[in-house]
Amino acid sequence: MQPNWRESLKVACLAASISLVLSSILWKGIAVEAKKITLPAVWDAATNFHDQDPKVELLYQNGLLNTLKQVAKAPDKTIYVSTGDIPAEWLRDSSAQVLPYIYFAKDHKDVAALIRGVIARQAKCLQKNTYANAFTKAYFIWEMKFELDSLAYPMIFAWTYYKETGDSSVFTSDYSAAMDAVLDTMQREQDHMGVEHDRLQNAYTHSALPNDGKGRPVAKTGMIWTAFRPSDDACEFNFLIPSEMMAVVALTCMQDIEANVYHNTARAQQAGRMRREVYDGIQKYGVVQHSKYGRIYAYEVDGLGGQNLMDDANVPSLLSAPYLGFLNSEDEIYRNTRKFVLSADNPYYFTGKIASGIGSPHTPKDHIWPLALVMQGLTTKHDDEHAQLMKWLLASDPGDHVLHESFDANNQKKFTRKNFGWPNALFAEYMLVTKIGQKPLAAPDLMDLKSEAIAPSQAVLK
Repeated sequence: MQPNWRESLKVACLAASISLVLSSILWKGIAVEAKKITLPAVWDAATNFHDQDPKVELLYQNGLLNTLKQVAKAPDKTIYVSTGDIPAEWLRDSSAQVLPYIYFAKDHKDVAALIRGVIARQAKCLQKNTYANAFTKAYFIWEMKFELDSLAYPMIFAWTYYKETGDSSVFTSDYSAAMDAVLDTMQREQDHMGVEHDRLQNAYTHSALPNDGKGRPVAKTGMIWTAFRPSDDACEFNFLIPSEMMAVVALTCMQDIEANVYHNTARAQQAGRMRREVYDGIQKYGVVQHSKYGRIYAYEVDGLGGQNLMDDANVPSLLSAPYLGFLNSEDEIYRNTRKFVLSADNPYYFTGKIASGIGSPHTPKDHIWPLALVMQGLTTKHDDEHAQLMKWLLASDPGDHVLHESFDANNQKKFTRKNFGWPNALFAEYMLVTKIGQKPLAAPDLMDLKSEAIAPSQAVLK
């Protein structure tokens, strides 16, 4: 549960026996509770940060410490990461929640140990079922929504830790088995409507999907079929372009690990072949010609002519493509896409009295996600845009000095999910890069794909 700041305030006042302004005392109350379970390096980074705006200070400090309120050591010595106010671990969320701590892992063994525990747990979850997206602390499946990004996130997370620290000890035989399961699932879902998939006795279906739970028909495009978006909402068309982008990055990471750590030539070749096929599929089927914006990326396609033009706040999103490492923010198609998704032409872009930004069909109309505001900041180089986004993020605060899932663009007191770890961790990463001067974390090189990319197909004008 989110800490009761009034009770924490009393504790802080009694302990310190000093009189401070309300915001300072409030932070001390929250921080004292976090300090019981935090790591010294992370704790110091939070408490030693200062900004001329005390509200920015609070938001960063609480954001950086938030993940440590969600983590717990499991009986098998792995690290379980709760999403927040739901008693389960999402493969996607847990990767994103712990990602900023990689900045501290190289020089601090206790931080590295925490991350290794998270990676070990994710490997066990993936071996249990690659079609599940969330698990309990006891490894029971909490939710059986097949989301391609839930396979990609852990692979990229482990690779990033390895590249930033040089620690390859995470790549155990257990992790190798998890990677095998991921690669085989991705390959199988490249031909979702095909013979191999139909031959499975327990082929994936879900009650939220049409066609008896199998989903709408799709063509064989080289891309990987997925049932759900990172919002946990069912796809309209099952080639979700942001997730395909993330899959290309993840497959590049897996190719590197298989080739240079496990020395498994066959698996490295499998990953390399698939990354090329998915990349080419994106370029051929995922780029459409828009009458107003020119060539842009669609959000979803089916390879049969169906396309969905929108963007969702959840990551991976079209907005997040440079952050994912799929392309450069100066890429022409991305620039066109960015203009589209940050406009009223995106059906989930909302403008109100206190903020403007991207929301989601997962939450009420006119609700903006702080996650999308932070991602907008992580993908821009313009100081004026950073300043505006910070104003909106601060305006979203209903008084508890943390970021929530979404908030009403006209009333920050109307928000969803009191305790949601992901946006707070992403904000901490944003601050580390834009305010504190850390370099963006390592990303794999995709230049070989871009130099040989195929031409996009002729898309229907919109």
